[in-house]
Amino acid sequence: MNLDELTKNIRSVSKEDAVQKLADYLQDWKTGEKNVLDLSTGVERYLGNVWIEKDEDFEKINEMWSNFKDTAIGGIGGMTMNERLYWFGLFNHFDHASNDSERTKFYAKLMGKK
Repeated sequence: MNLDELTKNIRSVSKEDAVQKLADYLQDWKTGEKNVLDLSTGVERYLGNVWIEKDEDFEKINEMWSNFKDTAIGGIGGMTMNERLYWFGLFNHFDHASNDSERTKFYAKLMGKK
């Protein structure tokens, strides 16, 4: 499950504001300056400091996040740039970058080398 699918699945767990804000945070990360390690830290902090009313909703979300984190963030060192772009839903953003300088930002965001 890539970041876009994770976001969609989290949104479907509950209409609760805290859950929807987490999904917004995941999507907003794509256009910000933070890298994947910052994403991981931010989500972990969010989940540790927000109250989700139903324990079962929290458990579903936490399990989805943990699976994504283990696979996408934990495995990022062995991925090609295309794999990284897929896992983090950034193909379109990368393809629409107007120059090499803008593309270089994606390498930094995804902990890649150019």
